[in-house]
Amino acid sequence: MAWEKIKSYLLITFGLLLNALGWVAFLIPAQVVGGGVTGIGAVIYYILDFPLGFTVLIINAVLVCLGIRILGINFALKSIFGIATISVLLIILPKVITAPLVEDRFMSALIGAVLAGSGIGIAMSNGGNSGGSDIIALLVTKYRNISPGRITLYIDIFIIASSYFINHQIETIIYGYVVMSVRTYAMDLIIEGTRQSYQFTIVSEMSDDIADKLGNGIGRGITLINGAGWYSKNDKDILLCVCHRYEKRQILKVINDIDPGAFITMGKVSAVYGKNFDRIKM
Repeated sequence: MAWEKIKSYLLITFGLLLNALGWVAFLIPAQVVGGGVTGIGAVIYYILDFPLGFTVLIINAVLVCLGIRILGINFALKSIFGIATISVLLIILPKVITAPLVEDRFMSALIGAVLAGSGIGIAMSNGGNSGGSDIIALLVTKYRNISPGRITLYIDIFIIASSYFINHQIETIIYGYVVMSVRTYAMDLIIEGTRQSYQFTIVSEMSDDIADKLGNGIGRGITLINGAGWYSKNDKDILLCVCHRYEKRQILKVINDIDPGAFITMGKVSAVYGKNFDRIKM
């Protein structure tokens, strides 16, 4: 249990490092606004030259106070950790990376968006966030079945539009929307990938042994369906099993060890609700 918590915090830190790197090394040098609280901080930085890290810290401090009551103490701990981490990284990294890594503005925006979106996706998949619109997304997705990326998308549209006041160029807004789209896609790709579930349909002469091993060995729920072969007219037990992405290989190994000749179908499912999975959100 202790290792799992340490692992989640390490992954959150890694994700936030990618996010900060995307901003400091690519988006900020290209003067692109990518949305979120970091985007607000970027606008303020471009106009007033006020340090990005301090702006992010101040705004997030207000938002995390609003989120504690609804999302609980575990949210508070990971949010405070995430906010502190991303703020420190945004303060330290500009002192380390003093020159643009990519000269082309479009490539810089694209790479920065992928890093920022992937980083936030990794952090949120492990219960963390970098504050700002991520907190708002977590609050909304607690009660509604809407992807976090879509929530941040709506918020980012407004923030990026404000980048027009930096240099009064439409080009800046266009770059911002490109970053927003790529960041949202990368974030949802990471988050939905970690939540991916699979449905197995298993037909085997040794269905009892397979069901016993899956249920008692792996802890997966099994549904037994009575069926019959059309050609043989023999009764057959069909096993239905839904599992998380990381359990897929274990299940395949169990089936192969017991009955290599079992007939198996496996498919990805877009959503699973119920015990040990997500709860229904209207």
